[in-house]
Amino acid sequence: MLNVLRRVWRHGRELPVEGFVFGRPLVVLQSDDWGRVGVRDREGWEELRNLGVNLGERNYDFYSLETAEDVEAVMSLLNRHRDSTGRPACLGMNFMMANVDFAKVTADNFRQLHLRPLNEGLPDGWNRPGLFEAYQQGISAGVFSPALHGTTHFCRAAAERHLNDSGERGTFLRMFWKAGVPYIHWRMPWIGFEYSDPGKNGREVFLSSEIQEGMIADAVKTFKQLFSKAPRSACAPGYRANKSTHHAWAKHGVQVAQNGPGSGMPPHFEANNNSDYAANPVLHLYRTMDFEPSAAQEFSIDDCLRMAENSFARGAPAIISLHSINFHSTLKDFRSRTLRLLDELLTALEVKYPDLLYVRDEDLYDLVDKGRFESMQSAVPVQVTKRMFKAGAVAEAGRA
Repeated sequence: MLNVLRRVWRHGRELPVEGFVFGRPLVVLQSDDWGRVGVRDREGWEELRNLGVNLGERNYDFYSLETAEDVEAVMSLLNRHRDSTGRPACLGMNFMMANVDFAKVTADNFRQLHLRPLNEGLPDGWNRPGLFEAYQQGISAGVFSPALHGTTHFCRAAAERHLNDSGERGTFLRMFWKAGVPYIHWRMPWIGFEYSDPGKNGREVFLSSEIQEGMIADAVKTFKQLFSKAPRSACAPGYRANKSTHHAWAKHGVQVAQNGPGSGMPPHFEANNNSDYAANPVLHLYRTMDFEPSAAQEFSIDDCLRMAENSFARGAPAIISLHSINFHSTLKDFRSRTLRLLDELLTALEVKYPDLLYVRDEDLYDLVDKGRFESMQSAVPVQVTKRMFKAGAVAEAGRA
């Protein structure tokens, strides 16, 4: 059976895909996990350490939540970087639309999961003065573009399965939630990702179409309440998405699906026979590089430049992936180094490619759909060409 699956996988890598190439160098910034709480500041850190959790082993032990100052610093940097039209660099911010309502869960004696939607504020004990105002300021300035990440990031079915578990996992989860911390994924991978359940035996399966559609409908509703518009782009937590996810996104107005790095695939529409989906196809984008200074001391701007150059040479956009932790400063100052390196990368790209454009996910959709997008109150035309690709060949070219 394994050999059959390998043959099917190899065959899939050779199937042609109709993708899009662009006549100008395009740079996209995509960033995950905004609005998602982690370790509750220094107080929560010390509480977990006093309970025996050896924090500090990996970078995500320091994941907390961005502050207004963090967001304002990102805003300032992006506004200093302009493309060939004078438009500032724009960060696509994928937001989580709810956090665990720890007070309600505790009062309910951990019988079930309770959530606090982001439009109703942060959980009790979390204090971020001016944060939501900073988000809105960056959106108004055109340097932030909100997109949908999901509701909880973790799989709710997995969390509820362990919430009243008398074993080690249940004890661990309740200890974290009492400290106002939802989870640290590398320490508890059995918590899963929103649309995929690792199951009792670690066999990851996607949730049913009906469950996913209900989750996405709720997330989109909260998104609209917070940002006064529907999301046009989405990225599944952990990049765990399947056709059911894509169908639900399309049903609720999402036009762009963000995918993780590694494949080198060009932007393309997913082939699908579902009539509803065919009427509202989703454009798939694939990230070019992981820009994660928080995770690597030996971080190379030269490597990032080389990957961007390879993308431009193939007519593909350079899509830079950087998670929100890289801008955090509460438990550990990741922000300063990230801003310095990002400034260096964007400056180098602007110097080498004077016709460069900073675009958002929705701009790419408009380019494919109309051949132009709106920038600084005027339309920017870009040559867009359809071309057939083989997935395996594209992946190899992307790594060259």
